[in-house]
Amino acid sequence: MTTIPLSHPDRTDTGFRPLKAWRHFRKLIADKEDTEQVFHIIEALRDRRFEKATQAFFATPEGQKQLAERPYLPAMLDNHDALRKLPEGSVGRTYVDFMEREGLTAQGLVDEFDKFRRGQPRYDDMLELYGNRLRDTHDLFHILTGYGRDALGEQCVLAFSYSQNPSWGTLFIAWAGAREIRKGFGNRYPIYAAVREGQRIGRAAQPIAHQDIAALLAEPLDVARARLGIAEPATYKQVHAMMRADGIDPYDLLGQKAAEAATPPQLAKAA
Repeated sequence: MTTIPLSHPDRTDTGFRPLKAWRHFRKLIADKEDTEQVFHIIEALRDRRFEKATQAFFATPEGQKQLAERPYLPAMLDNHDALRKLPEGSVGRTYVDFMEREGLTAQGLVDEFDKFRRGQPRYDDMLELYGNRLRDTHDLFHILTGYGRDALGEQCVLAFSYSQNPSWGTLFIAWAGAREIRKGFGNRYPIYAAVREGQRIGRAAQPIAHQDIAALLAEPLDVARARLGIAEPATYKQVHAMMRADGIDPYDLLGQKAAEAATPPQLAKAA
């Protein structure tokens, strides 16, 4: 097996830059589909915990296997024909349905990352490999946790991710995003409680990115959730139910429709 360093000797520490993270967060709020901004935020707030998490993964049998084989996860995850041959109700079948419904591909996330890294050097080290693995498994987090791609769901899945792979960047986006959602509603909905719940669920669960992904895709979804110790996101679902009861679409919380859907009496209660 070819040995690569944990951190390439040419890799430099870009430093902790909260103001840069905030600027990129404002761009993300303006367009939540602009995934490139997420990578900028995470990079601006990276600390030594990422290095420790990388070491921990590659010390496991699965990490050693990945180091030896260097599989390209997007090729597996975007092979929808193969995944559709998996049993109904499996993680893989659910993943394909989710990705096609949302118009997403694993390669699309790689392309957004490449836009962020344009002109920057790539390093053949463990940090690069582990960072790629976290990127490529992000949408599996949605499937396994039950969090959707609505604004609150994205904040909750990032809070879950923070507990699984500590990063000030993911935590910052989770809570700053929750604050943006809460602005128009005050205390009417338990937005912050849903994000805290995401952190608790992530902390109690086994690390998703450390799993054998091929084997995970073949598992029944309910069995995989139970094995990994992923609890039901009850508060998140409660928020959705409350909003729908008020005539608010949870999938448009950062758009104009949410503001239009809330009647003056509702807004008065939320103030």
